Amino acid sequence: MTQITALVGGYVLPISSPPIEGGTVLITDGVITGVGSALRIPDGATVIDTTGKWVLPGFIEAHGHVGIHEEANGSAGNDTNEMTNPNMAAGRAIDAIDIEDEGFRDALSGGITTVVVKPGSGNPIGGQTVAIKTWGGRTIDEQLVSNAVSVKSALGENPKRVYGQKDKTPATRMGVAVVIRQAFEDARHYAAQRAQASSKGEPFRRDLWLETLCRVLDGELAWDQHVHRHDDIATALRLADEFGYRLVINHGTEGNKLADILAERGIPVIFGPMFTSRSKVELKDRAIANLAALARAGVTVAITTDHPVVPINFLVHQASLAVKEGLPRETALEALTVNPAAILGLDARVGSLATGLDGDVVVWSGDPLDVNSRAERVLIAGVPVYEWIDADHHGRTVERLERFRA
Repeated sequence: MTQITALVGGYVLPISSPPIEGGTVLITDGVITGVGSALRIPDGATVIDTTGKWVLPGFIEAHGHVGIHEEANGSAGNDTNEMTNPNMAAGRAIDAIDIEDEGFRDALSGGITTVVVKPGSGNPIGGQTVAIKTWGGRTIDEQLVSNAVSVKSALGENPKRVYGQKDKTPATRMGVAVVIRQAFEDARHYAAQRAQASSKGEPFRRDLWLETLCRVLDGELAWDQHVHRHDDIATALRLADEFGYRLVINHGTEGNKLADILAERGIPVIFGPMFTSRSKVELKDRAIANLAALARAGVTVAITTDHPVVPINFLVHQASLAVKEGLPRETALEALTVNPAAILGLDARVGSLATGLDGDVVVWSGDPLDVNSRAERVLIAGVPVYEWIDADHHGRTVERLERFRA
């Protein structure tokens, strides 16, 4: 039976098209089938009155560890880094995600409907990332948006510290680059051998590590490069030039120092987290205003909490402070929606309110960039999954969170 939901009467902000006063969003069987001001509501549709509210697409956390670094579960819930091998290209974040992590509930309260979960930055090559919805399935597989997003890699302080303490390679920035460079050289050689075996009809033994890196070389997977300092960003660009992969800068703390180069080369930056102290050398020049400098130069930017470094529901508040520090408000909203979707190849599913995209919609009490606004309703694929209720009109909130099971 066809399921139709209509959100009517609100201030609809599709992001990919102009705002609509008194707009309507139609969702049919989980997919948006109409966005406009004079749409006919089909008979039998479930109608949600959004008069006086703001209606936006669900936000995207482009770099988080929700489910893989669980809340309130100590070391037992931390599967972020497999730090027994500098090259963990064969590792997959999806295999370590706990669907019951409290972070998913927090994500809903912050209007986030999609998160790209990534391995950590302890290894030069950390493993494969995954894009998932923040609610709705009995298993993480049922919340899958894409299992072909990117491979996480790290330059700089973290991997050299981890392996230097073990008296193993890499213990320096040179060593970190060597691990990455050799891995890609091996992948090139492997791809040639694989092609030769295929042309001759000969059997070929697959190597999970090298298969993954071949997917990066072929452009199927992006290269998510954890990097803070400007010299490490330069190394990231150098390696990308050498091997020709699709580079995405993650964190980019000092990206403002090379903003013109990044813009000229079309290298996007997933910036953040912003609510942190200068806890290590690489963060010496940390500043929220650096994001505005990147955007002014023409760099495509997204925003990350790096959850649980910053609680995932504070994603929108980081955007608000970025606006305070010079980021245009339109860019701030794009950095939470269409930009991360485009950067990570998810824009055929999520990122805006447009016909054919998933029916992931958030109803806000007001402008989401106003710290006093809150996400009042969240729908994923047209299904209500979160509602805020002011139970006694004295500021106490009751969250109704239901997992819809088959």
